[in-house]
Amino acid sequence: MQIPLGLKASADLRQVKDRLQYKPEVFEFFTAESDFTNDGLKRLQVAIEEVKAAGIKQIVLHHPMRYRDTFTELIAPQEQCRELYYFIDKSTNDLLQLAFDYNLQVLVHGSYSRQTQTFISMYANLKAAQAAAFKRLDYFKQLGQAHIMFENSISPIFYYGEQDSDEEILAKNYRLAFDTSHCFIKVKANNEKLLASLTRLKDQIVHYHLVDSYGQTHDSLTLGQGLIDWRRVLPRLNPAATSIYEINLKNQLDASEQVKSHEYLLNLL
Repeated sequence: MQIPLGLKASADLRQVKDRLQYKPEVFEFFTAESDFTNDGLKRLQVAIEEVKAAGIKQIVLHHPMRYRDTFTELIAPQEQCRELYYFIDKSTNDLLQLAFDYNLQVLVHGSYSRQTQTFISMYANLKAAQAAAFKRLDYFKQLGQAHIMFENSISPIFYYGEQDSDEEILAKNYRLAFDTSHCFIKVKANNEKLLASLTRLKDQIVHYHLVDSYGQTHDSLTLGQGLIDWRRVLPRLNPAATSIYEINLKNQLDASEQVKSHEYLLNLL
């Protein structure tokens, strides 16, 4: 199998230039609240055009993680969290407009983890919060069609790794983004469960965040530095899906850790 190089950057053209020197085939933009002002959207558009001009056709726009230091949890109730709810809607619509205009993909998190319990407590119980999440995901699925995908978390709201939850998600027929470290952490560093989830969800996965982990905390390690069994992961990846390396960088202007991760995988082929 082939593993195309996929890299990640913000709309900062210095980061974009650094990534483009490696000639990636897949490019993912992570966005922030500042990207959704009029000027911010223009900067993002310029960066997208820069990447497309380099001949890269597979581009993913990652929905912003935070709004005013609060995670963009889809279960945020409209009545209690009006500004956050509005920002989630507006930012998703802004990204989808770019996706339709430029033929891109938008990635939205089904949930996060650090503040999730606060939002769950706004519901009668966990089941009600999960139902609210699926309602929002259903809405965005209809809105984005073939231009939107949903990523797994570590929270109890939207995660991969257990058969029951995987099958519930499969039944929704969502286009999925699979973060290997999130799943590995959720299943407490159990490679067998990670591999089983990759296999179960394979046909609906359209994008991967390839990242290593010790399976305890959100450590975002360079591939080969954690406990994930990459030699066994590789044959379970959907060859039709895209991927990028979701690695912590020492310097955001230097994608070395992402590139080293790619080289590690190539050596396993």
